[in-house]
Amino acid sequence: MVVIIDQTKLPNEVVWVELKNTSDVASAIKEMKVRGAPLIGVTAAYGLGLVAFHSKSEKREDLLKELEKAAEVLRKTRPTAVNLFWAIDRVMKRARETSGGKEELAEAVVAEARRMADEDVEVNRKMGKFGAQLIEDGDTVLTHCNAGSLATVDYGTALGVVRAALEEGKNVKVIASETRPKLQGARLTCYELMRDGIPVTLITDTMVGYVMSKGLVDKVVVGADRVVRDAVLNKIGTYNVAVLAMEHGIPFYVAAPTSTMDSSRTSEEAVIEERSPIEVTNVRSERIAPEGVKVLNPAFDITPLEYVDAVITEKGILYPEVLLKFAEK
Repeated sequence: MVVIIDQTKLPNEVVWVELKNTSDVASAIKEMKVRGAPLIGVTAAYGLGLVAFHSKSEKREDLLKELEKAAEVLRKTRPTAVNLFWAIDRVMKRARETSGGKEELAEAVVAEARRMADEDVEVNRKMGKFGAQLIEDGDTVLTHCNAGSLATVDYGTALGVVRAALEEGKNVKVIASETRPKLQGARLTCYELMRDGIPVTLITDTMVGYVMSKGLVDKVVVGADRVVRDAVLNKIGTYNVAVLAMEHGIPFYVAAPTSTMDSSRTSEEAVIEERSPIEVTNVRSERIAPEGVKVLNPAFDITPLEYVDAVITEKGILYPEVLLKFAEK
């Protein structure tokens, strides 16, 4: 089985959930018990690992069919984050290329999922070291949503940059925007930073312009769910932060592993997930809007690359001139 923290319960409860099959994994991703592009990808890989490990098939061909069926179920959970599809495709490629019978195939699939989990931690740490070069002693970093250890296997992408800077002895503080409507910034970012003793101040999403205008923000570092040829797709509200950062002359950085980069698409071709109206009309179980009101609830928005000062990856920092070449592919 795969064991996860149910992130919908945080910060009030730490609840561990056992995922025993593909259906459990798909539900956990769809219901955002597991979230964050890198973690979604690795969890999906383990979902395929569960199929391989528990399969009763005696023939290699039958197990491959089981894996293909499970892969289709997992692909339909969340459409925007590219890591989901990257992870599934990587595991399935490994499965098809593995020689031998059913046992060898099953072992290869499970091993690939484990390898991806280990790689994620290593990638995040490398990304953090590169990103720390952009953070100065005494900086206050504003971040949006949650791109920390809870969004990855461990360490984090955007918050990995903060962690790496702190490990280098720099004095760094964080401002976290609440991130309506699911409140990942308030619930998750503040939870993990406070747990780890990292100074954090919570603001509402509508306070971003104010704190920037008062000179309270030195850098912005966010994560990404997909970096396409002309834009960054990330949690709804990221575009607002980027526009305000440019207006106030504040560097806007995106921390994203290369697995999140998708040179095959432009922003016009990307699918933006539309989630349940209840996320907007309710705060948890409490309804805050009148019955019958129309609701628009895109989970992500699109930030054009001209608002991005650099993309931090595990292979280095991509500055505008490199991003332009990426956009031209």
